[in-house]
Amino acid sequence: MGPDPRIDTSVPHSARVWNFLLGGKDNYPVDRQAGEEVFKTFPGMVDMARQSRRMLIRVVRYLAGEAGIRQFLDIGTGLPTMDNTHEVAQRTAPEARIVYVDNDPLVLLHARTLLTSSPEGATDYIEADVRDPDAILAQAARTLDLTRPVALMLMGILGLVDDYDQARAIVGRLMAALPAGSYLAVYDGTDTDPAYVEAIRAYNAGSGAIAYTPRSPQQIAGYLDGLDPVEPGVVPVTRWRPDPHAPAEVPDVACVGGVARKG
Repeated sequence: MGPDPRIDTSVPHSARVWNFLLGGKDNYPVDRQAGEEVFKTFPGMVDMARQSRRMLIRVVRYLAGEAGIRQFLDIGTGLPTMDNTHEVAQRTAPEARIVYVDNDPLVLLHARTLLTSSPEGATDYIEADVRDPDAILAQAARTLDLTRPVALMLMGILGLVDDYDQARAIVGRLMAALPAGSYLAVYDGTDTDPAYVEAIRAYNAGSGAIAYTPRSPQQIAGYLDGLDPVEPGVVPVTRWRPDPHAPAEVPDVACVGGVARKG
């Protein structure tokens, strides 16, 4: 079987660039070149990618454990790496059900890796765009019971929606469809580090990929408005419930995130 004609290997894709920064192999020369250019301007990008991923793991562990969540809607999941959402959740709760959403055909080709669920649980994959929340919700209902609490995960994806009001509206539409007891988890890059902002500006201008928009920590916290924040609130990803055995002094990165509960 030949390559999927929808995969454009002449233009970087955020999921594949992120995969490269995390040390993965599911990327193309154009993605590696884009990642290297970002790294030249902002050497902290690799650390930021890894620290963000570690926060995601801690968030899922919290949601499946202390919060008792058994359903996850992970939008903008990207390519499979170690400790994907379903793996972390099902280690705590084998019956957990996870729906992954992405719009990259390469991710779809790797879905069989993502879809390796525990026998007690379930996973599904939706090829859809975060800008179409109604389509996502309709398809997610095949696997998730949307009358029961769901953890909505928007990790590093809302920066790809260039209009902030539209990004907030997407969050609002998705959360409105979920019942009380559901959770929202987000992180995104911030405009607080000039080197990171310049690296992203150059990436947006020169790569041809979908532009990414770093936002202020206050704007990112705005996604959680109207929900009950989980301690410690919206903070740099390194500070969100760090593992007890983690180094005491981990430098902050230009990325903040948080978790909140729908009352």
